[in-house]
Amino acid sequence: MNFYIVDDDPSIPMILTQILEQNADNTVVGTAPNAKQALSEIMMLNVDIVLVDLLMPEISGIDLIKRLKQLKSQLRFVMISQVRDSELRAQAYEAGIEFFIDKPINVIEVKTVIEKVIQNIQITSKLNDIQSLVGGVNIATTPPINQYETEKEKMLSILRFFGITSEAGSSDILAISQIMLEQNIAFRDIDFNSQYHIDEHEKKILFQRIRRAIKTGLSNLANLMLDDMGDELVVEYANALFDYKTFELKHNFCKVTELPVVRRH
Repeated sequence: MNFYIVDDDPSIPMILTQILEQNADNTVVGTAPNAKQALSEIMMLNVDIVLVDLLMPEISGIDLIKRLKQLKSQLRFVMISQVRDSELRAQAYEAGIEFFIDKPINVIEVKTVIEKVIQNIQITSKLNDIQSLVGGVNIATTPPINQYETEKEKMLSILRFFGITSEAGSSDILAISQIMLEQNIAFRDIDFNSQYHIDEHEKKILFQRIRRAIKTGLSNLANLMLDDMGDELVVEYANALFDYKTFELKHNFCKVTELPVVRRH
């Protein structure tokens, strides 16, 4: 994941960079001491997650988030602050942040929060990928009412192919995909609290079920890919959900070295 950090205290970006880049998959692509500089640089960079201070001169962290959301709607935001004011925090969540990281910086809190944000990004990506496989449906285009049942059947057939219809999270994936189609919205735009009448704790449980189902499905697909790389449907799904070269290299390595492919049962 690519991160950008905005904080007028120079020690904060330095500390956060050290924590984030302990994970080799994370890269801090830029930092800024103020919102104005951040706004111009983020528009030119490939950024996934922005960590931004709440209180900054001229343009506040909340205002920066609102502007960036209009320009790059896919960005995810984490607010950094020592402020405990509930009203300000509520405004930050309304502006679109995912979580708060409190000052002084705590290593465990940072890692936990970032892991949750990355998991949310991955869930969104996989659900959109799965939905795009349903007859090439684009979430930006709402299908006619009489096609909803057809799309549901297509989605169900994909879940069967992934071998996860018995997973608890598969029914959640079906329900969420239906909401996305009917309301013409992306996964991240769903208001789960109102749609499902659940609180934040129940929402976390819902996401856990979905993550388990997706993980199982991806594992099953990976095993299918290693077993039969000539199957057109398997290749199509693998290309959509994985890096095809990763499987090609792994398959060739196992074949050349005559190593068995380890599978989960």
